[in-house]
Amino acid sequence: MNKPLIMVIEDDAAVRNLITTTLETHEYRFQEAATGETAILEVATHNPDVILLDLGLPDMDGIEVIQKIRTWAKTPIIVISARSEDIDKIEALDAGADDYLTKPFSVEELLARLRVTFRRLNDMKSDMVQSSVFQNGDLKIDYAAGCAFMKNTELHLTPIEYKLLCLLSKNVGKVLTHTYITKEIWGSAWDNDVASLRVFMATLRKKIEENPSEPKYIQTHVGVGYRMLRV
Repeated sequence: MNKPLIMVIEDDAAVRNLITTTLETHEYRFQEAATGETAILEVATHNPDVILLDLGLPDMDGIEVIQKIRTWAKTPIIVISARSEDIDKIEALDAGADDYLTKPFSVEELLARLRVTFRRLNDMKSDMVQSSVFQNGDLKIDYAAGCAFMKNTELHLTPIEYKLLCLLSKNVGKVLTHTYITKEIWGSAWDNDVASLRVFMATLRKKIEENPSEPKYIQTHVGVGYRMLRV
């Protein structure tokens, strides 16, 4: 069985070398690209399992690269960028990125993000085999029946809470922005929708988390959105 193939899109030679050396040490296969144009061609040619993408490329912005790739591929994209503002993270995630790692980063953090991404890919393959039931720790969602359970006890969820839980579960491991979630749930992304989202997320956590102040299922990315963790 072939090791996963990772596309590294980074114009800074030193950073690219750090990433590829790390991947090689941990026996990942990889391809490299230093420009957006080359990257798009390489992704189309080699069909990588995961893409590591710098936003500050010399010929085009990384956001544009994400948008172009998303027209034909759902390959997980982890952004690695020096842009650390929430607005930059939100823009990348809304464009179709799956995760965001801010420079400078540690090798351990990069490897951890990759492990999470590969677990999500494996979960997606498993879900295709048994797509009607989602299991994560003590949480179980029966999509066909429209019910959710915690420790085999049915949860009494409002329709909005159930839709939120399903949306997060179908994207487990992926950061979903406030805008993405509110558009999926309410069809719009006004400020009052985001305020409502926080309220519903708080009530949902009370029903699925043993300690809502230290949640293990739903992680908050302050100013950005939420992610369901694989327990």
